Amino acid sequence: MDNGVSAGSTASTSTLGNIALGLTLLAFGIGHTGIIGGVSAADAVSLATYVGGFGLFVLGLLEFRGGNGFNGTAFAGLGAFWFTWAAGADTKVSAHAAGLFLILFALLALTLTTGAASGLFGQGAYALLTLSLLLLATGTLADSGGLAKAAGWVAAVSGLLTWYGATAALAHWPTAFGKASRGSAVAAG
Repeated sequence: MDNGVSAGSTASTSTLGNIALGLTLLAFGIGHTGIIGGVSAADAVSLATYVGGFGLFVLGLLEFRGGNGFNGTAFAGLGAFWFTWAAGADTKVSAHAAGLFLILFALLALTLTTGAASGLFGQGAYALLTLSLLLLATGTLADSGGLAKAAGWVAAVSGLLTWYGATAALAHWPTAFGKASRGSAVAAG
């Protein structure tokens, strides 16, 4: 290995982190929507544990090492969320405790929304994650399956945006509407 090349390239860890976040959000969201028969949010536990939890946390540490404080915070913080959510999925906790947990991580998502690069793929994906967590928290506290289903749809759209943004960065596709004709692309994340 060349001594001038770092083990944690910011571009590769950012892209991989956004793909991991997007896929985890998609699985989590689709599980809450009930659109696929026999698939529930509980079925996303393995993906949330390893890809969303462990994977994102490690990628967050690599982002910190590479000097990217925003992605380090986003990936490590959301990795902690996914790991904790997955670890507690089979335990019986009160609706109030589960709702509080979701509200606390909605605050993290709100922080990420305000700190993200502007635009649809930066702030938009984190804003949708914030909305999804708040809807799910409210649905959990109010015992409303309809709100949980709405939260799932919002999470799935957030996952699609995050996944597309990472794929676009990897494939050099445009990620800003109206700029494709000028040939410029904005990096996702």
